Amino acid sequence: MPTVPAFTVQRLGPGDVETMRALSRVFGEAFEDPESYGAEPPAEVYLEELLAKDHVIALVATSAGEVIGGLVAYELDKFERQRREIYIYDLAVLESHRRLGVATALIGRLGEIGAQRGAWVVYVQADYGDDPAIALYEKLGVREDVMHFDIAVKGHPPTEG
Repeated sequence: MPTVPAFTVQRLGPGDVETMRALSRVFGEAFEDPESYGAEPPAEVYLEELLAKDHVIALVATSAGEVIGGLVAYELDKFERQRREIYIYDLAVLESHRRLGVATALIGRLGEIGAQRGAWVVYVQADYGDDPAIALYEKLGVREDVMHFDIAVKGHPPTEG
């Protein structure tokens, strides 16, 4: 039986800017979109402030000191009921470390954080055709078919994506 490389999952904080930058590179590689994740990197102080916010949850999986995957999620306070939801904005694992339980562990840790924060649900979007992601999410949750729209903010046209 092959040996599964050990990995750990941790939540990033304001002192983890370089690890957050490494996660951005993982996103760029995994999504085959290094331009979006690396062309205009935010300033260090911006990332420190972002990672200090309670409602921003950045998790990384590391193995042998290397970031092999991670996710960024946002906690949303609801108005119609006194509860919170957590939205996974990005989740990726390097191809060399897929199918080893990394994404499942990241989502599991996010669920633990959500429970501590009083969240009602964690939700995520998947693109049609991304069959591995869809299979993972169907294993972990209930599928809803919805449409997603990018609405331009004045002076900033929406991007295709």
